[in-house]
Amino acid sequence: MAKRKRLTTFGLADEPGATLPNAATGVPPVARIAADAATQSALEDLAQELRQAREGGRMVVELPLDRVDAQHLTRDRMDFDPEDMAALMASIRDRGQQTPIEVVALEGGRHGLISGARRLTAMRRIHEETGDDRFASIKALLRPAATAADTYLAMVEENEIRSDLSFYERARLAHEAARLGVFENPQAAVRSLFVHVSASKRSKILNFVMLHEALGHVLRFPEAIPEKLGLPLVKALNASPDFAGRVVAILQDAAPETAARERELLDGALRDLDRPKGKAKPATARIDHQLGQGLRLSGKVGAITLSGDRVTEELVDALREWLERQ
Repeated sequence: MAKRKRLTTFGLADEPGATLPNAATGVPPVARIAADAATQSALEDLAQELRQAREGGRMVVELPLDRVDAQHLTRDRMDFDPEDMAALMASIRDRGQQTPIEVVALEGGRHGLISGARRLTAMRRIHEETGDDRFASIKALLRPAATAADTYLAMVEENEIRSDLSFYERARLAHEAARLGVFENPQAAVRSLFVHVSASKRSKILNFVMLHEALGHVLRFPEAIPEKLGLPLVKALNASPDFAGRVVAILQDAAPETAARERELLDGALRDLDRPKGKAKPATARIDHQLGQGLRLSGKVGAITLSGDRVTEELVDALREWLERQ
């Protein structure tokens, strides 16, 4: 006769005193199945939460520096203050990166920078200087894919809060965003990108857009042009059709090496424009100095002459060397 089976909490068992399949672990099959199902459900919930965090831009990830494309967008910040950059690099060396950059996923495992250009630049410089693996990657918030306009807006909002952008840098960004087709025209770009600033400020940004369009290709230090100089330049561009050409010629001939020198040239161009037509420039005073026995300096600003017995080849060579050092 076949043995009868009885149902236990551990499953079916032979009577009497049959050994149970899970006696070694003491875990009933039903309980094990339930636990496995609960674990699987928890893992699926966790995976879903991670996916949502990643897609929603709430997850901080570590990215190799060479996988971040800093030129993904036309940057609004054209240059970084050396002192500010030095301070940021010192902070990162001492305390590590405190604030993540923001990126968007691109093809091929790369990521495009949305905001955090200063932090990315600082990390790259530190890694180049030290070769330390601690600085070979950067913390980043992976933002969801968005329209190009939304991405530009995210960058602008981040820098409007954290940085004091010049009017020229704002204008250049609006112009480039329109040129790349992100916005219909610079006016639309300014309205959309700087929606939270005052109407008067947007008007000034548009004025600097005109300055960028007319002189951007020859300006060497445009971000240093203050409002009180930029707005009169735009007024002059509108008032005189040949003003832009004259300024271009002046800057190309002078090739200024500093922002201060470039501003002097622009100021001078404005003064020349304001001088009444037909009024001659004031005559330059004549120069006539006796520089001791046998040496005389004469002429005017723009052309001088040295004469006398002391004008020797040695003096000419020494003078030339001195002038070349200036």
